[in-house]
Amino acid sequence: MRVFLTGGSGLIGKHLASRLLETGHSPVILSRRSDELRRNPEMRPYQFVQGDPTTAGRWQQELDGCDVVVNLAGHNLFADRWSAEVKRKIRDSRVHAGQHVAAAIGQARQRPKVLVQGSAIGFYGPHGDEVVTESSPSGSDFLAVVCREWEEASKHVEEMGVRRAVVRTGVVLAAGEGALGAMELPFKLGPGMPIGSGGKLGLASGRQWMSWIHLDDIVGIFMMAIENADAKGPINGTAPNPVRNAEFSKALSNVLWKPTAPWRLFMPVGLMPDPIFRLLLGEVADVITQGQKVLPSIAQSLGYRFKYPQLLEALRAAFAPMPKKDPATLKKPVSAAAGHHP
Repeated sequence: MRVFLTGGSGLIGKHLASRLLETGHSPVILSRRSDELRRNPEMRPYQFVQGDPTTAGRWQQELDGCDVVVNLAGHNLFADRWSAEVKRKIRDSRVHAGQHVAAAIGQARQRPKVLVQGSAIGFYGPHGDEVVTESSPSGSDFLAVVCREWEEASKHVEEMGVRRAVVRTGVVLAAGEGALGAMELPFKLGPGMPIGSGGKLGLASGRQWMSWIHLDDIVGIFMMAIENADAKGPINGTAPNPVRNAEFSKALSNVLWKPTAPWRLFMPVGLMPDPIFRLLLGEVADVITQGQKVLPSIAQSLGYRFKYPQLLEALRAAFAPMPKKDPATLKKPVSAAAGHHP
């Protein structure tokens, strides 16, 4: 299939493009830096379209004749400390891209049959110990409102007969990237310990839930959303075994060869309370200190088999050296990667 991809240079997008190529599909990547990317030897197997998904333009014509559109465009949550301007970029980059992608689908003479829309579990807002599934309501904090508007921006393509799946991504485990990259800093400053959440004043308890997923599995869920005709509506992109932050911190310490400090055996709480973590990272720290116990009910009901269902093995894989791929080998389709079950 010919797959039009926005956000193809982001963490998920670039790995999804590679998986698409490996499995015999033809990714078409929209980028503001298409000329630069074409000069990169590793990018030679890909087709690029010049354009900015947040504004209307000639790029929209390239959707005509594509079988699938995957919309992952959005300003990186962890790229900057959140100011009013950065929060505006976070919101507008997602909502405007969704609107322009939907408009392009509506204008196409030969419309794509599928739109896979990116989103995040921030849609649900903080939920404490409550189990969250795809049927749970949206929250009311900043990220919840952004995710809700992000999803709604492309919803009307369903009225055009386009199958739309919305993947709500959790904390993606990839070394040095996203939320995991942000969490590495406290572990470099001191011994492994829970991060948050004792509230505004309390010491870190680490009792908040973390709904994580390995990079290979979130790419696998996007592949399932593309290829499985029954995949529609919201799909949680999380592993089936969420953990509390204290357990996550212990596992991360283990994998980074920095064992949890011996005195933790005698301390019921950690030393990284919410205000300190916010001081280090800014408001984006709330993504980590406010927990959600999100389960991938729909992905499992559709038969997705997780490659990394357990946290420790997922973290070990995330920090393992990545083998370099020969661009020449990507030109020949190979069998579907492990972890994907159409």
